[in-house]
Amino acid sequence: MYHPNLQTVAAVVRFHAERRPDATAVVCDGRRRSYAELHRESNRIAHAIADAGLPPGARVAYLGKESEHYYEIFFGCAKGGTVLVPINWRLAAGEVEHILRDSGSELLFVEDALLGVAEKVRPELPRLATLVVLGSAAGDGLAAWLAGHPQTEPPPLPGSGPQDPVIQLYTSGTTGRPKGVVLAQRSFFRIRDALAGAGLDWIDWRDGDVSLIGLPGCHVGGIWWAMQGFAAGVTNVAMPSFDSAGAVRLIRELGVTTACVVPSMLRLMLAEPGVSRADFVTVRKIVYGGSPIAESLLREALEVIGAAFAQSYGLTETGNTAICLPPADHVPGSPRMRAAGRPYPGVRVKVVDATGLPVATGEVGEVCLHTPASMVEYWGLAEATQRTLVDGWIHTGDAGYLDRAGYLYICDRIQDMIIVAGEMIYPAEIENVLTKHPAVADAAVIGVPDDRFGEAVHAFVAVRPGHQVGPRDLMLFLVDRIAAFKIPSRFDFVAAVPRNPSGRIQRRELREQFRHGRQVS
Repeated sequence: MYHPNLQTVAAVVRFHAERRPDATAVVCDGRRRSYAELHRESNRIAHAIADAGLPPGARVAYLGKESEHYYEIFFGCAKGGTVLVPINWRLAAGEVEHILRDSGSELLFVEDALLGVAEKVRPELPRLATLVVLGSAAGDGLAAWLAGHPQTEPPPLPGSGPQDPVIQLYTSGTTGRPKGVVLAQRSFFRIRDALAGAGLDWIDWRDGDVSLIGLPGCHVGGIWWAMQGFAAGVTNVAMPSFDSAGAVRLIRELGVTTACVVPSMLRLMLAEPGVSRADFVTVRKIVYGGSPIAESLLREALEVIGAAFAQSYGLTETGNTAICLPPADHVPGSPRMRAAGRPYPGVRVKVVDATGLPVATGEVGEVCLHTPASMVEYWGLAEATQRTLVDGWIHTGDAGYLDRAGYLYICDRIQDMIIVAGEMIYPAEIENVLTKHPAVADAAVIGVPDDRFGEAVHAFVAVRPGHQVGPRDLMLFLVDRIAAFKIPSRFDFVAAVPRNPSGRIQRRELREQFRHGRQVS
């Protein structure tokens, strides 16, 4: 199922439309698109984008849940040399506006249920010239926009080669301002090529595979996994948004053989009433990422699902996966289960000290990755790019160490990232908004263990003298200012937020306080 001639996104859908035109490419909410249909519709979108006056390299945004339209638009952008900017549909209006403004998007595809958000922010975005609405409630806006455009593939355009940008994914950093990570087409193919060249089956595809895309396409894991399935020519199952009961049903009814999820999604599926081995009889492999898997969860998954498991570690900046814990290492009780894994072929890893020099084996330092799938840049942020991408090495911001066998162990999350049911959250975003409340003097946010969602958002708040404020007041204040999934579910009120001499929040101290039960509830 490896096709070495596929090196661009456009080549993928063209190849399979010619080779297996009637095979199902994507299923979403019972709707199916064959590879031939996906090819034709993406051709029409490429022509329509060009006729709208967008040149190669222009940004095209998508605001909506997962659907067959998302992939049609992605392939259409790739054929026309434009860059897709997917936006998390859960974001608040202000967050959506920032991404549209920062990216300079000139065209926005928006799901009809989110039209109100788009209309609210559009007056502030003079560059956003065209808005195309998806869904029947809008009177078939997409169909009307595409009317009259040919189904033939446009000729190759500048900006559509392996080294050219194809997608711009927004991820937040320690400053709390979302940054646009620009990925080239090569990011979707280089690791695949290296695996095939080494004869490894860490992530493999077989004829007849049915792949569940558990992660949203606005995250690198979701779009990367989808592209691996499309490149292999398998059937890809997209969910508008993840829900555990729906995922179990789709796995059972569609005969899903392989899936990409985060551990909290596995936990939710296994907790569904009546779930049994019979629901997962077709599943042969599950790839997961975002966080390590707990040994108890692995034991349960091996017993109930009975599949092979592979852990993937990487960043948006690395083009997704760079490190893998292979199926052979998924042995409950093994010390290797604490590892993120070892590098994929073609990927190099080093651990450095504060001066940038490599540290000794077993010594903790900053993890740096050199991968042929790495990002092009942070959009419009030259200095941030230079800090993160140094001589071809991505500085991850993770603390970790290497063992003598070359396995990488991560000691802390990427820049204190919190993962709630697969959604990535950075504390600074929430802290920046919390401190705008008139009663809040200072705030710090950490992730704490949560049995249901993997982690929960926990805020420590210092109140200004003479003011009073409670958890409900702060929750109401955050509504409409940040996405609902980012709002803390737990608050502690403290005399002061611990900071070091340079002013940086001492999150490790707060985590220790939480672990030892010293927090005030």
